[in-house]
Amino acid sequence: MSAAQDHDANATKRALRWLLTGQIALALGLIIIDIGPAVPRFLSPSSQPELDLRTSPGDQTRRYRTRDPSNPGPGIDPDMPSRLRAEEVDVDGTTALQLRGAIAPGDASRIVDELRSTAPATLLLDSPGGSVSDALEIGRAVRELGAETRLLDNAVCLSACPYIFVGGVKRSISENARIGVHQHAFGESTILPAFLAVEDIQRGQAEVLMHLDTMGIDLRIMGPAMATPADEIYILTSDELVTWNVTSD
Repeated sequence: MSAAQDHDANATKRALRWLLTGQIALALGLIIIDIGPAVPRFLSPSSQPELDLRTSPGDQTRRYRTRDPSNPGPGIDPDMPSRLRAEEVDVDGTTALQLRGAIAPGDASRIVDELRSTAPATLLLDSPGGSVSDALEIGRAVRELGAETRLLDNAVCLSACPYIFVGGVKRSISENARIGVHQHAFGESTILPAFLAVEDIQRGQAEVLMHLDTMGIDLRIMGPAMATPADEIYILTSDELVTWNVTSD
C-alpha cells in the first residue's frame, strides 16, 4: 500500500470513528432530553402518604409505587396476583365472577374469552391496575355483555382498573373499597425521544377519553387523573364517584 493510500485509509477510519461517536452522543442526548425531567422524581420519590392511610376530601393523593404493578404499596394485599385471575365466587347466594390481580399485557384476550364463556351477571373487581390497553378492551367486553360491576369491602380498583369498572351497566362500590386514577404511560417503550413518544401518548389519551365518554362517564374525572403523576394515585371521594357517574347507585 502506498503512503497516499495509507493516509486515505487512516482518514476514512478517523471519519468513521467521529461519525459513530457523534451518533452515540446524539442518541444519549435524546435519551437525556426525554427522561431528564423525570430524574428528580426518581432521585426523590413521592412524599405523599402511603396507600394504607385513609383519605378525606382534599387529602386524596397517595403514594403509588410503580416498581411492582401487583403491589404498589401498603394497603394492597401482598398476595395480589401479578396478572388478572378469573374465579367464580358466591356473593349472597348468587354466583359472580371475580377478576383479581394486576392487569398484565396480554390479559385482555384471555379474560374476554372467560367473560364470553361464562357471561356473568355480576363482575367483582380487585386490581391495582396495569396495562391500559388491556383494561380498555376488557371494559368494552363487560359493557357488551351487560354485566354489573362491583367492588366489595377492602377491594381496590386503581390506575387502569377503573376502565374495566365503568364497563358495567350498573356500578357500585362498598364503603371501604377504593377507586383511584392517575397519569398513564402509553407505547411499548418508555425510553424514546419525546418527539417520537408524543403521538403514542396522544393516541392513548384519545382512546381513554372516547372509552369514558362511550361508557357515560363525566370527563371531569380526567382532571385529577391527568394532574396526578404516575407514582401517585388520586382516590375518588364518594361525591366524585356519584357526580361523575362512576357509580350508578
